[in-house]
Amino acid sequence: MAAAQDIDLAVIGLGYVGLPLALEACRAGLRVAGLDADPAVVSGLCAGRSHVDDISPAGVREMLDAGFTPVGDEAILDHARTVVICVPTPLSTEGGPDLAAVRAASAAVSRHLSPGMLVVLESTTYPGTTEEVVRPILETSGLTAGADFHLAFSPERIDPGNPEYGLANTPKIVGGLTPACANTAAAFYGKLVENVVLARGTREAEMAKLLENTYRHVNIALVNEMAIFCHELGIDLWDAISCASTKPFGFQAFFPGPGVGGHCIPIDPNYLSYKVRSLGYPFRFVELAQEINSRMPRYVVERAQHLLNRDGKALMGARVLLLGVTYKPDIADQRESPARHVAARLRALGADVSYHDPYVREWRVEGEPVPRAPHLRPALAEADLTIVLTDHAEYTTDTVSDHARLVFDTRGSSRLTGADRL
Repeated sequence: MAAAQDIDLAVIGLGYVGLPLALEACRAGLRVAGLDADPAVVSGLCAGRSHVDDISPAGVREMLDAGFTPVGDEAILDHARTVVICVPTPLSTEGGPDLAAVRAASAAVSRHLSPGMLVVLESTTYPGTTEEVVRPILETSGLTAGADFHLAFSPERIDPGNPEYGLANTPKIVGGLTPACANTAAAFYGKLVENVVLARGTREAEMAKLLENTYRHVNIALVNEMAIFCHELGIDLWDAISCASTKPFGFQAFFPGPGVGGHCIPIDPNYLSYKVRSLGYPFRFVELAQEINSRMPRYVVERAQHLLNRDGKALMGARVLLLGVTYKPDIADQRESPARHVAARLRALGADVSYHDPYVREWRVEGEPVPRAPHLRPALAEADLTIVLTDHAEYTTDTVSDHARLVFDTRGSSRLTGADRL
């Protein structure tokens, strides 16, 4: 091992947030190491394989050529000037964030903390986590945050599959425990991104992330609820949204769908609701939005049943093909995908369910495998009903509408004609 503190950045957690950060740091000429608790992730990266949609094997090789070191041994932290924590924060059984990985990562850093080190938390969580959870763990080292080492929070803004905005050209929010902490963190991120935005403190930076996703969560719930009653009223909501979008001010378009997926929208607002409940009252907007968005898979199945009835068929025994089971188009990420709930409900009602997804080779729902259609066009011709759940680019009129018997499009794709839309 080289001399102490010869690593500019150590990233803890090499998932969809940590790995792009490590790549950008390598491209900026920094000496980078990555620490992950999963041996398969470490061995895969060492072999040049990527497990993240936005980073190709060529990108991993680029990192390795630049000196990137993926390891499972926390001793690597002895050599780091900056440590960024990018570990998962799933929901706990109580509905709040499960901070087990954050606590474990903070404890690892505390065992290797040195004076002058910068420690940044990027994992999404409730306001106060950096100061109330991470700071006390780090200070078990005997060093004091803000005096002996720098502590900050910087919310991740990774949007998997986004061809326009990546880490470098998305403004990076930074909130420090002290002004000196904030300036140190801003100087570090300034090497990687085009624009650094200073928040007043760690809590404001934590809240900014939750505000962004709560805003989306609530507005998606609004259009999802509108989709239900617009169908009953005979109103084409998609056309109404298109018309409203012509207003050059005061309106932003959101679109209905079969539910919400990914780590951010269905998960992050619950962190804020959890914190608000600790104050003694509910966060009614978030809880109502969660209720509306969570019931959309059931509504999709109800609509599917009605469409089959209209076609003279029953849902029980019907062959239903699901197109797209990832949570967003043209990526392989299945986290919190509503397709899982749709498939489970269809099966419970006796449908014969299969799926097609160019990015997912095997798919299980409630522990049971779902048959995959290897060839799209024959599967479309055989299915009694095709439900578009994810708007992958290859699902066009030529491939879907022209070959399927009956199509229910839950995404309002402009590439499909003749489909019944949500």
